[in-house]
Amino acid sequence: MEKNIKFILNGKEVEVTVHPVKTLLKVLREDLGHTEVKAGCEQGECGSCTVIIDGKIVNSCIFPVGQAEGSSIITIAGLCKEGELHPIQKIFIEEGAVQCGFCTPGIILAVKVLLDRTLSPGDEEIREAVSGNLCRCTGYSKIFSAIKKAAVYMRTKK
Repeated sequence: MEKNIKFILNGKEVEVTVHPVKTLLKVLREDLGHTEVKAGCEQGECGSCTVIIDGKIVNSCIFPVGQAEGSSIITIAGLCKEGELHPIQKIFIEEGAVQCGFCTPGIILAVKVLLDRTLSPGDEEIREAVSGNLCRCTGYSKIFSAIKKAAVYMRTKK
């Protein structure tokens, strides 16, 4: 049975009428047109579908949309403010940490949550933060470099 579900998406209130067990990924892509949220494995393993829900990283491909009721959800598009890329996004581009780009939105959102928690993450914290995001292109060295550079940038701008 379909249900009206309301949540905040990238700062704007939205309401959808869907079956509450439909995945958030499918609702975002199919019902709301947010194709920046990538559909990868659809089993919660690759991190391509990562979104931030109430400050926490979530694999939207295994998250029932009914659980999003009343939540605040951020996709990679929600990091841009007035058409300006978020500093993490800019630094990932500068560092060449965005090969094919398929994993990039999920990784950047994971990094955002990490840097919201600490602006001085150690190597282990960085590895843990991105451990749910698979990248087939980069070998992660440029990603780690970008994360460290973003942390320094964000520390100096606070």
